[in-house]
Amino acid sequence: MRTFVMLGKYSPEALRDASAERTEKAVTLVKKYGGKVNQIYGLLGEYDLILVLEFPSPGQAMETSVALNRLTGIAFTTLPAVDVKEFDDMLKRGPWE
Repeated sequence: MRTFVMLGKYSPEALRDASAERTEKAVTLVKKYGGKVNQIYGLLGEYDLILVLEFPSPGQAMETSVALNRLTGIAFTTLPAVDVKEFDDMLKRGPWE
């Protein structure tokens, strides 16, 4: 499984409909697309939410992002993520010149 981060921005309508029940529906939807929810946090600043998820493939992460938008009205930016040790190893492999 690969890690993905989804950064979410609420629309006024999405914020109005926010609830614990909708959060549970979102978690169920992630599982439906083959994913696993590791963490969900509310944020202050440019983004309102961050979801840390795992999926077998980027395609499943993208499909889930679209499906979550349709379910919640929240616009998501979906990014692949790697553990910092793996990132450091990538940097060692180079070449970067």
